[in-house]
Amino acid sequence: MVATTCQHLIAPSTLPSPVTGLSVLSYNVLLPNSQDGWWTYKMYLPPLSAEDEYISSWEYRRSLIKDRVGRVDADIVCLQEVSPLTFEDDFEFMTEHLGYDGVELFHKGRFRPATFWKKSRVELVSPAQHKDRTLLTTFRLLDTDTTRPNESVSSENWHVLNCHLQAGKQGGRRVRQIVEGQLLFTYGIRQKHNACFALGVSAAYKLAKKLKGQCLF
Repeated sequence: MVATTCQHLIAPSTLPSPVTGLSVLSYNVLLPNSQDGWWTYKMYLPPLSAEDEYISSWEYRRSLIKDRVGRVDADIVCLQEVSPLTFEDDFEFMTEHLGYDGVELFHKGRFRPATFWKKSRVELVSPAQHKDRTLLTTFRLLDTDTTRPNESVSSENWHVLNCHLQAGKQGGRRVRQIVEGQLLFTYGIRQKHNACFALGVSAAYKLAKKLKGQCLF
Protein backbone atom coordinates (compact mmCIF):
# COMPACT_ATOMS: atom_id res chain seq x y z
CA MET A 1 0.00 0.00 0.00
CA VAL A 2 1.29 3.46 -0.91
CA ALA A 3 0.00 6.62 0.77
CA THR A 4 -0.24 9.43 -1.75
CA THR A 5 -2.85 11.75 -0.19
CA CYS A 6 -1.60 15.01 1.36
CA GLN A 7 -3.66 17.28 3.60
CA HIS A 8 -2.60 20.91 3.89
CA LEU A 9 -3.18 22.21 7.40
CA ILE A 10 -4.86 25.61 7.71
CA ALA A 11 -5.77 25.18 11.37
CA PRO A 12 -5.31 22.21 13.72
CA SER A 13 -9.05 21.49 13.70
CA THR A 14 -8.97 20.91 9.92
CA LEU A 15 -6.83 17.78 10.30
CA PRO A 16 -8.91 14.90 11.70
CA SER A 17 -7.22 12.27 13.81
CA PRO A 18 -7.04 9.03 11.80
CA VAL A 19 -9.01 6.10 13.15
CA THR A 20 -6.43 3.78 11.65
CA GLY A 21 -3.15 4.46 9.92
CA LEU A 22 -0.26 6.80 10.53
CA SER A 23 -0.31 10.56 11.11
CA VAL A 24 2.76 12.50 9.94
CA LEU A 25 3.55 16.21 10.11
CA SER A 26 6.27 17.80 7.94
CA TYR A 27 7.60 21.22 9.00
CA ASN A 28 10.42 23.35 7.59
CA VAL A 29 11.50 25.40 10.63
CA LEU A 30 13.76 27.70 8.55
CA LEU A 31 17.39 28.15 9.49
CA PRO A 32 18.64 30.17 11.35
CA ASN A 33 17.67 28.51 14.61
CA SER A 34 19.00 29.94 17.87
CA GLN A 35 22.62 30.66 16.83
CA ASP A 36 23.42 29.76 13.25
CA GLY A 37 22.64 32.58 10.82
CA TRP A 38 21.53 36.20 10.93
CA TRP A 39 19.24 36.66 7.94
CA THR A 40 15.84 35.88 9.47
CA TYR A 41 14.63 39.42 8.78
CA LYS A 42 14.73 38.64 5.04
CA MET A 43 11.78 36.27 5.46
CA TYR A 44 9.43 39.14 6.28
CA LEU A 45 7.88 41.48 3.75
CA PRO A 46 7.29 44.32 4.36
CA PRO A 47 10.32 44.57 6.67
CA LEU A 48 9.56 44.38 10.38
CA SER A 49 9.50 47.61 12.33
CA ALA A 50 11.82 48.03 15.30
CA GLU A 51 9.01 47.28 17.72
CA ASP A 52 8.11 44.08 15.85
CA GLU A 53 11.62 42.67 15.42
CA TYR A 54 10.99 40.18 18.23
CA ILE A 55 8.73 38.29 15.81
CA SER A 56 11.77 37.12 13.84
CA SER A 57 13.63 35.88 16.94
CA TRP A 58 14.17 32.17 17.38
CA GLU A 59 12.50 32.27 20.82
CA TYR A 60 9.29 33.63 19.33
CA ARG A 61 9.34 31.35 16.29
CA ARG A 62 10.11 28.32 18.47
CA SER A 63 7.08 29.05 20.64
CA LEU A 64 4.88 29.07 17.53
CA ILE A 65 6.39 25.80 16.29
CA LYS A 66 5.88 24.18 19.69
CA ASP A 67 2.25 25.28 19.78
CA ARG A 68 1.46 24.07 16.27
CA VAL A 69 3.22 20.71 16.60
CA GLY A 70 1.52 20.15 19.94
CA ARG A 71 -1.92 20.93 18.56
CA VAL A 72 -1.53 18.59 15.61
CA ASP A 73 -0.14 15.79 17.83
CA ALA A 74 1.01 13.61 14.94
CA ASP A 75 2.57 10.19 15.48
CA ILE A 76 5.68 11.30 13.59
CA VAL A 77 7.08 14.79 12.99
CA CYS A 78 9.58 15.52 10.20
CA LEU A 79 11.54 18.76 10.52
CA GLN A 80 13.83 20.36 7.97
CA GLU A 81 16.56 23.03 8.31
CA VAL A 82 17.60 22.26 11.87
CA SER A 83 21.12 23.19 12.99
CA PRO A 84 23.32 20.45 14.50
CA LEU A 85 25.14 23.10 16.55
CA THR A 86 22.16 23.74 18.82
CA PHE A 87 19.76 20.93 17.92
CA GLU A 88 19.33 19.47 21.40
CA ASP A 89 18.64 22.84 23.03
CA ASP A 90 16.51 24.21 20.19
CA PHE A 91 14.17 21.22 20.12
CA GLU A 92 14.28 20.04 23.71
CA PHE A 93 10.58 20.86 23.89
CA MET A 94 9.80 18.03 21.47
CA THR A 95 10.77 15.47 24.12
CA GLU A 96 10.30 17.33 27.37
CA HIS A 97 6.92 18.91 26.62
CA LEU A 98 5.38 17.14 23.63
CA GLY A 99 6.40 13.54 24.33
CA TYR A 100 8.41 12.76 21.19
CA ASP A 101 10.87 10.38 22.82
CA GLY A 102 12.28 8.97 19.57
CA VAL A 103 14.53 11.06 17.33
CA GLU A 104 16.88 10.64 14.37
CA LEU A 105 19.03 13.53 13.12
CA PHE A 106 20.62 13.48 9.68
CA HIS A 107 24.31 12.70 10.10
CA LYS A 108 25.99 15.62 8.32
CA GLY A 109 25.58 19.10 6.87
CA ARG A 110 24.57 22.52 8.08
CA PHE A 111 20.87 22.26 7.09
CA ARG A 112 19.61 18.91 8.36
CA PRO A 113 16.34 17.01 8.47
CA ALA A 114 15.31 15.41 11.75
CA THR A 115 12.53 12.92 12.42
CA PHE A 116 10.74 12.62 15.77
CA TRP A 117 8.25 9.96 16.84
CA LYS A 118 6.26 8.82 19.86
CA LYS A 119 7.40 5.40 21.02
CA SER A 120 4.01 4.78 22.58
CA ARG A 121 2.43 4.85 19.12
CA VAL A 122 5.04 3.55 16.68
CA GLU A 123 8.07 1.30 16.77
CA LEU A 124 11.23 1.88 14.73
CA VAL A 125 11.82 -1.48 13.06
CA SER A 126 15.14 -0.92 11.27
CA PRO A 127 18.07 1.52 11.39
CA ALA A 128 17.47 4.85 9.67
CA GLN A 129 19.01 5.38 6.24
CA HIS A 130 20.77 8.64 5.31
CA LYS A 131 21.27 9.86 1.72
CA ASP A 132 21.90 13.44 0.54
CA ARG A 133 19.59 15.23 2.99
CA THR A 134 16.97 12.50 2.74
CA LEU A 135 16.29 10.55 5.92
CA LEU A 136 14.36 7.28 5.68
CA THR A 137 12.83 5.72 8.79
CA THR A 138 10.67 2.60 8.95
CA PHE A 139 7.94 2.14 11.54
CA ARG A 140 5.29 -0.30 12.70
CA LEU A 141 2.13 0.99 14.32
CA LEU A 142 1.53 -0.05 17.93
CA ASP A 143 -1.84 -0.79 19.46
CA THR A 144 -2.68 2.22 21.65
CA ASP A 145 -5.28 0.22 23.58
CA THR A 146 -4.05 0.53 27.18
CA THR A 147 -5.06 -3.06 27.89
CA ARG A 148 -2.59 -4.27 25.24
CA PRO A 149 0.45 -1.98 25.51
CA ASN A 150 3.22 -2.06 22.90
CA GLU A 151 1.52 -4.61 20.65
CA SER A 152 1.61 -4.14 16.88
CA VAL A 153 -1.64 -3.25 15.13
CA SER A 154 -0.57 -5.15 12.02
CA SER A 155 2.52 -6.49 10.28
CA GLU A 156 2.65 -3.55 7.84
CA ASN A 157 5.67 -1.29 7.83
CA TRP A 158 5.42 2.43 7.13
CA HIS A 159 8.40 4.08 5.45
CA VAL A 160 8.69 7.82 6.15
CA LEU A 161 11.02 9.75 3.86
CA ASN A 162 12.00 13.13 5.31
CA CYS A 163 13.54 15.04 2.41
CA HIS A 164 15.04 18.55 2.34
CA LEU A 165 15.57 19.44 -1.30
CA GLN A 166 18.51 21.57 -2.41
CA ALA A 167 17.54 25.17 -3.18
CA GLY A 168 18.92 27.51 -5.83
CA LYS A 169 20.05 26.61 -9.33
CA GLN A 170 21.05 23.01 -8.60
CA GLY A 171 18.07 21.45 -10.36
CA GLY A 172 19.98 18.29 -11.17
CA ARG A 173 20.74 17.65 -7.55
CA ARG A 174 17.09 18.15 -6.57
CA VAL A 175 16.02 15.55 -9.08
CA ARG A 176 18.75 13.20 -7.87
CA GLN A 177 17.64 13.65 -4.26
CA ILE A 178 14.09 12.70 -5.19
CA VAL A 179 15.12 9.71 -7.29
CA GLU A 180 17.63 8.37 -4.76
CA GLY A 181 15.20 8.92 -1.90
CA GLN A 182 12.58 6.93 -3.76
CA LEU A 183 15.09 4.18 -4.43
CA LEU A 184 15.97 3.94 -0.74
CA PHE A 185 12.63 2.39 0.06
CA THR A 186 11.89 0.94 -3.37
CA TYR A 187 14.90 -1.39 -3.16
CA GLY A 188 15.13 -1.48 0.63
CA ILE A 189 11.83 -3.26 1.18
CA ARG A 190 12.16 -6.92 2.06
CA GLN A 191 8.57 -7.73 3.02
CA LYS A 192 5.54 -8.13 0.78
CA HIS A 193 3.14 -6.02 2.82
CA ASN A 194 4.51 -2.55 3.41
CA ALA A 195 3.05 0.94 3.35
CA CYS A 196 5.10 3.81 1.96
CA PHE A 197 4.66 7.42 3.00
CA ALA A 198 6.98 9.80 1.14
CA LEU A 199 6.69 13.38 2.39
CA GLY A 200 6.79 15.89 -0.41
CA VAL A 201 8.13 13.32 -2.87
CA SER A 202 5.33 11.35 -4.53
CA ALA A 203 4.20 14.00 -7.01
CA ALA A 204 7.70 15.36 -7.49
CA TYR A 205 9.07 11.91 -8.26
CA LYS A 206 6.73 11.53 -11.22
CA LEU A 207 7.98 14.85 -12.57
CA ALA A 208 11.58 13.88 -11.82
CA LYS A 209 11.28 10.77 -13.97
CA LYS A 210 10.26 12.99 -16.90
CA LEU A 211 13.06 15.47 -16.27
CA LYS A 212 15.82 12.99 -15.54
CA GLY A 213 16.96 12.76 -19.13
CA GLN A 214 17.22 16.56 -19.34
CA CYS A 215 19.33 17.08 -16.20
CA LEU A 216 23.04 16.63 -15.68
CA PHE A 217 24.02 14.70 -12.58
